Amino acid sequence: MYQHNDALSELNNKKSLSGKLQSVHGVLKQQHDCIARIAVAVYDPKTDLIKTFIHSSGNTAPLSHYQAKLSESHSLLEIVSTRRPRVVNDMSVFADGRQEHTRRIAQTGYGSSYTMPMFQENELFGFIFFNSFEKDVMKPELLYHLDLFGHLITLVVINDLNSVRTLLSTIKAARDMTNFRDMETGSHLDRMSRFARLIARELADKHGFDDEFIERIFRFSPLHDIGKIGVPDRILQKPAPLSDEEWATMKTHAYKGREIIDTILADFGLGSAQHMDVLRNIAELHHETMDGSGYPHGLTGQQIPIEARIVAVADVFDALTSKRPYKERWSNDDAFRMLDSLAGTRLDADCVNALVSNRAEVERIQAQFDESQYG
Repeated sequence: MYQHNDALSELNNKKSLSGKLQSVHGVLKQQHDCIARIAVAVYDPKTDLIKTFIHSSGNTAPLSHYQAKLSESHSLLEIVSTRRPRVVNDMSVFADGRQEHTRRIAQTGYGSSYTMPMFQENELFGFIFFNSFEKDVMKPELLYHLDLFGHLITLVVINDLNSVRTLLSTIKAARDMTNFRDMETGSHLDRMSRFARLIARELADKHGFDDEFIERIFRFSPLHDIGKIGVPDRILQKPAPLSDEEWATMKTHAYKGREIIDTILADFGLGSAQHMDVLRNIAELHHETMDGSGYPHGLTGQQIPIEARIVAVADVFDALTSKRPYKERWSNDDAFRMLDSLAGTRLDADCVNALVSNRAEVERIQAQFDESQYG
């Protein structure tokens, strides 16, 4: 009686979301071997983007580092409006689809699919996709089990990502309670986090980033300067160059940020959770420079974690192109030239190139989160 093994016990282990999804998929395949792929995409309501996130299809990944506007995907819009899943028992109906994601899925050879929307508190959170290479397998018994597994996956994903959301909310409350008044606006954080995601996505193939890692950088990057909570307002808000003593105090925000993150993670029991070192590195090391002249540790080159190098470029670019009491807003041309001049010495050259070579997307982000409207 006590020899039973919990089929989903691995969900309790220290695993990435991708690893947990693979465990769930493995259990599902024990009953329904026809399901070849489970994929999860998350929704960003601020930009209307559906973004690939995690999947369990091994090396067969028809959609990686991909994003598309929900408003331009009529079939997904219908799922959201009706709040009902979509069953397709013959994927050949999408053979002539105009959307890139539709064509890629069709080209992979899947025969049927089941798409579930994920909602949290009545708001769209994303989608789950179940795919089979066989046609006409989405029958009532299978759909019943896919519903159960789909809601389980939804809870696992939302619980994981809500941990980050809770961190953000806690830190925002801490900033408010300490009367935090930095020059950074909400629109700055919106922009620089999307610049960071753009850079990470562009470098994904070279560095082997999966979509889960890219999403973590996007969600963690707004916390890069949390250590400024511990910097006095007289220094933080000074509309003039800082003295040597004031600058030394300002630089303490890097290791203070790491201390704050460690304390909050410990309080929430998330200290050993997957990807939290990414958050720690962003908070502590985003002012390190390639030539070793940065702080707090004077790291050089590859000693600096890639997530910190990515956030550094995103942060510097948006700081240059934002108006502040002590400076005017730089043009993108001037800011790009400055980034190019710093590439390889202070900033990572690959990260700089990833941003500079995607000017159209940079300008779309700037237009959507313009400080004149949101700042």
